Amino acid sequence: MDYSKILSKTVQAIPPSGIRKFFDIAAEMKDVVSLTVGEPDFVTPEHIRKVAIESLNRGETKYSSNSGMITLRQEIANYLERRFSLKYDPAKEVIVTIGGSEAIDNSFRALIEPGDEVIIPLPAYVCYPPLVKVAGGVPVIINTQEKDKFKLTPEQLKAAITPKTKLLVLPYPNNPTGAIMTKEDLEPIAEILRGTDIMVLSDEIYAELTYGREHVSIASLPGMQERTIVVNGFSKAYAMTGWRMGFFAAPAPITAQILKLHQYAIMCAPTTSQYAAIEAIKNGDEDVAMMRDEYNKRRTMLVEGLRKIGISVFEPEGAFYVFPNVGKFGLSSEEFCTRLLKEENVAIVPGTAFGDSGEGFARISYAYSVDHIKTALEKMEKFVAKLK
Repeated sequence: MDYSKILSKTVQAIPPSGIRKFFDIAAEMKDVVSLTVGEPDFVTPEHIRKVAIESLNRGETKYSSNSGMITLRQEIANYLERRFSLKYDPAKEVIVTIGGSEAIDNSFRALIEPGDEVIIPLPAYVCYPPLVKVAGGVPVIINTQEKDKFKLTPEQLKAAITPKTKLLVLPYPNNPTGAIMTKEDLEPIAEILRGTDIMVLSDEIYAELTYGREHVSIASLPGMQERTIVVNGFSKAYAMTGWRMGFFAAPAPITAQILKLHQYAIMCAPTTSQYAAIEAIKNGDEDVAMMRDEYNKRRTMLVEGLRKIGISVFEPEGAFYVFPNVGKFGLSSEEFCTRLLKEENVAIVPGTAFGDSGEGFARISYAYSVDHIKTALEKMEKFVAKLK
């Protein structure tokens, strides 16, 4: 049977994740020091796990409402107002999803008609262009630059907009670069979009992980909440990756349509995870602060360590990644990372996994212990010495 004739041509044309490629290779090798995966090395805080266990012991194992438990949606609305000055109606403007990924996918499906253009600044997380294509849209790539600290510039945005533009993806704080967009950076972006019918999908999954300044959501700027879908979740800030808890907040006419997709494909998020999320968002501020402080120490250690061994890197201000420039060694990103893995048993991700503009760079996650990072730096120093 020729499955190539049966399977979707669109799906067949989508490449597998470049992140998982190097992770899978490293998993099959012995004694590999891997800095590939963006997953906190912390265990979900005990008080959060305890609440989830208690809900199971009470027999709280039924479906919730499609949108999620109203108690959780109320807490999410409270959180968004408390942390980012965003006001949403928890009954009509907040939906709980299976991680932030489902929120992104369903947002694309609800908004995009065949041929609609979606502007995506790269480097960025790997899911955006493929999901846009699956929804029938056309990714319009903006290659952000190291000289701009990998921020989207208003000049780039203006040049990318056409009559077919439906949506702008704002992936900040950014994976893989660690770039952020400040209020001063966002204002000219918002000014370009005001008065248009262009929507914004603001992926703010790393909103709690910024260093030196507070995260600002573009939805908090005048005239922007009505045209913005804010995506967030519990995986990164609360070390809850396996719980698969995300959410989005948007104007009611938008959420009403996305809810249909969520109803048919998912039904509802896991009830046990929702109880855990309520506890996290109500009583987890100290946990978030502790983990953020630890990430900040690791960030400083990694940036300083890379510079010391002769690898250039701009200082990231968000998420838990650095994006060093490895281009000066005369190797492509893929070659650099492949040789580093084979010769020193250190796994990092080629920048090209996050778009063509990632060539010459590599992503290193510091969601790992200090000892793990220290060992990786020692091995990388040996590798770089051979290349000089």
